[in-house]
Formats: sequence, structure tokens, C-alpha cells
Amino acid sequence: MCKKAISVFVAAVLIFSFSVNSNSASAASDSAKASVLIIGGSNEIIYSKNPDKKLSMASTTKIMTAVLVIENCDIDRKITVTDEMVRVEGTSSGLLAGDKIDVKTLLYCMMLQSGNDAANVAAYAVSGSVEKFVELMNKKAREIGMKNTSFATPSGLDDENHYSTAYDMAILTSYALNLPVFVEICSTYKKTVSYGNPKYNRTITNHNKLLQSYEGIIGVKTGFTKKSGRCLVTAAKRNGVTLICVTLDDWNDWDDHTKLLDYGFGAVKKFPLKLDFNLKIDVVGSKKHSVNIKMKYTPYFFTSESKLKYDSRIELQHFLYAPVKKGENAGRVVFYGKNGCEICSVPLLCDDSADFFVKTDNTNKNESKSVFKRISEFFKGERDAGQ
Repeated sequence: MCKKAISVFVAAVLIFSFSVNSNSASAASDSAKASVLIIGGSNEIIYSKNPDKKLSMASTTKIMTAVLVIENCDIDRKITVTDEMVRVEGTSSGLLAGDKIDVKTLLYCMMLQSGNDAANVAAYAVSGSVEKFVELMNKKAREIGMKNTSFATPSGLDDENHYSTAYDMAILTSYALNLPVFVEICSTYKKTVSYGNPKYNRTITNHNKLLQSYEGIIGVKTGFTKKSGRCLVTAAKRNGVTLICVTLDDWNDWDDHTKLLDYGFGAVKKFPLKLDFNLKIDVVGSKKHSVNIKMKYTPYFFTSESKLKYDSRIELQHFLYAPVKKGENAGRVVFYGKNGCEICSVPLLCDDSADFFVKTDNTNKNESKSVFKRISEFFKGERDAGQ
């Protein structure tokens, strides 16, 4: 049964006035060489200092490594460690040649203990070598819009070709938070894992102490080398809004992240996305000529701005054939932000039902004809519109 669809583009401007609470802009400051605070999903910047300054990012690099492992490996896959895989300096999870370990455990060792050996083993698991994995890292960076980033290692060890920016690391994290396994792992404070040859249990603890002290914290990753200084990426979620904070080379990172996240949650407001007009769709084969259409749910947008501008595009079927049930799908509405990026799409559902027209002995012939007349007129209109 053919059901044609139409698209209608609607521009909407909602203007809201509100006062930000006592967390004024002057309160949002930090000790980092570069920092940024964004709203996850929309990536709207609500605070920044040198957000595009290229700096070493140390073990926060492992966010990208984890993303590529999750997207390219079966996390239950078993790996046998070789001597070549663990030839790396720095923080270690104690992996040795001959050890048996599954991919998910590697992720825990990377994200909680920050094991450079685990990152190297993961790189081999995905690409067969560190060099090929680094190529994949840089390809992924370009795909997700990290314009000022160059990866040279999967672990974050210092290299002149290994650098990023506070903003690039924030949008990487915004992307990573769409992966449930990533969220599960980076938000874990303590985990008992098993690996070795033979395997034995050991308990590892996350280096991110905010997991124990900040309401709504999700993670994400710590980092440190002498060159980079202290680097920290955090994310926290409250009342539906997710904030992502990045500081690079920051000696006071724990306090700075607490202060910046507090500022962000005070500055961001929640606004509903609405359709300010009634929608109907024609019904063929029923005494009821049309049914009302409604959104399945009301979506919300989070922003620190006082004026919210967005566009919407309605994708609605031309008509439905009876019988129509209340709650039946009829199309969707897509909402776009001021930068043209899609915010979300919401199904459009029938808000009424319409029974099939059944002819009876008492039915007026003219009434019966009206159904077929409506069908004929509809298709005639279609032909005329195409000429």
C-alpha cells in the first residue's frame, strides 16, 4: 500500500528572559593553560579559556583509544599478550607476555588504572600494530570534527606529533558518551578484574577522585606527564543535562572542575521544543475526513543562551487509509539548532482513530460516492501539481 510523504520546513524563534543565578561568569575561572566547558550533545561552549591552544593531553588520549576499541572489537574477545604488545613505558597494569585477557578488561585497565600496556595491547587487538592504530585514531578525529588534534600514541606518552586542544577533547568526549559501554566503564570507581597466566583476580581503582565526591559525575579520564602537566576530562549529568569539562596543564584541576561544573549547572536552562500549530492528516476510506497529529513526546533543549532559536521540518504522509488507530505512526518532526545541526527527531502519531467506511442498506448513495470523489479529487490534485 503506497503512502506518500511530504516535508514542511518551519522556522521557530522562542525568546526567553532569565537571570543566571549567583554563579556569575566571573566565578567561572581556572588555573589551566587551556580549558573548556560544553553542553554534551549540542557541544555549546558555556565557558572557555584558550580552547583551541594545542597542548599535550597525556592519558586523556585513552578516551579515543577506548572509543575505537568499543567500535571495532567484540568486548568479550580473548587476547593473548605478546612481548611486542607490552613494550611501552609509563603507567602499567602489569600485563606480561602470555597473559590471557578479554577486551573489556583491557578497557577497565586503560580507563581506571590508565595502563599504557593495556592501551598498547588494545591497539594491537584492533589494528595489528600501534602504527596502524594511530592512523585509525587520526582518521576518527577528522570524522568527528577534531580539527586541531594529532595522535601519535594510543596511550598518551609525549611525542612532538601528539597534541590536542581543550575543545577537541571535549567534542571527543561528547561523542564517546553515546557509547553505553564507555559510560559504564569510565563511571566505575572500583572494579575486580581477572587476567594473567593463569588468571587471578585483582581490584583496580579509578584515578578520578571526583567519582567519590561530585553529584552526577560520569567520569571521564585523568592524565599526567612532565610535559603535559595535569590533564583532566570530566562529565556530569543532572536533571537531563550533561556537561563536559576539560582542563589541560592544570595544577588545581579537582577544584577547578568542581567550580566549573557548578557554574555550568547554574547557567544552563531547559527549554521545550514545540510545534506552535495544529497538524492534521487526511484519511481515505472513512467518514472521518482527517485525524489530528501530535508529537510522541516533548523534547527538550539545554542552552545557556537567553534566546533559543530553532527550526523544524515536518515529514508527514500525504494521507492514511482507514482504518486508522490512535497512536499510529504518521511521520516525524526534525528539530535543528541555529548552526543547522540536528537536535533530535520525534515521531508524529495519530491522536484520533478513524474507522473504515462500511456501506449499509440505509447508506445514502451520495454519501457513499463522496468517499470515492475525495480519492479522485486527491489524485487529480496530485496530477495538477506535477504539471
